[in-house]
Amino acid sequence: MPVVPDWSELEVAQVQGRSRLITCRNLQPLKILNPAAPAGSCHVVLSSYGGGMVAGDTIRLRLKGGARTQLFLSSQSNTKIFKSVDGQVAEQHLAGELAAGALAVVLPDPVVPQAGSRYRQLQHWHLAPDSLLVVADWLHSGRMDTGEKFEFHSFFSELHVRRQGRLVLLDRFSFKPQEQVATAPPNFGAHQTVLSLYLIGNPHDPRFVGLAQQFQQFKLSIPDTPQFDLSSHECLVSVTQAKEDVVVLRAAAHSRQALQPLCAQVLQALAGKEFFGYNPLARKY
Repeated sequence: MPVVPDWSELEVAQVQGRSRLITCRNLQPLKILNPAAPAGSCHVVLSSYGGGMVAGDTIRLRLKGGARTQLFLSSQSNTKIFKSVDGQVAEQHLAGELAAGALAVVLPDPVVPQAGSRYRQLQHWHLAPDSLLVVADWLHSGRMDTGEKFEFHSFFSELHVRRQGRLVLLDRFSFKPQEQVATAPPNFGAHQTVLSLYLIGNPHDPRFVGLAQQFQQFKLSIPDTPQFDLSSHECLVSVTQAKEDVVVLRAAAHSRQALQPLCAQVLQALAGKEFFGYNPLARKY
């Protein structure tokens, strides 16, 4: 009989008016941290024992957000993908489920695929009608500080979201530098880092409306940051209302530093009392 894969597990529930981690099971190479969070929310940090993923590593994480819970999911640092051996692929799978009124924000650091690496990531979510999900998918071209750019073998990412049982978002991206010209304008051009932000939820939810408006502002410039012009060639941003309950923001830049003000504004919005009431990454950057 085939071996059934084992999964790491996270479950958040309301306990005495606060979002608490009631189930936490991590299997190597995944390591789960749960730092204290103020204002009644739950903060979970994903890490690894080896500082990244080596060839053949597979992380499977099953996540459940209970009714009216608030979960912020981040990573300890960049997700480093090391060189593939014998064609083996490093993989990461996340299966999430949000109950009524739940909020989940998945905002990890960038994936950094090193030379010769092979990486595949999949996220599948099921949302209740009035739950809200924000997901970031961030890719670097490689170890840019050492001059390594698009030297990985392959990268694949898939985000699959169902809301009320209906498929509302299916976004796949695949890139192989040996087969595609990374610097071609239809691909990355001169940019070295690409960030996608996805907002999925009830279009009548004030939280959804507020974040959607914030995303639209990014097409022009970062508020109160005149020196950071998103319309310049240093950073390109597009925002699409894909469906009434889905908004997608994509940003491309020459460096992580160029995108940091955008991330700071997203975190500032999420620090509002209608969301987390504080910035979960304020002490990190």
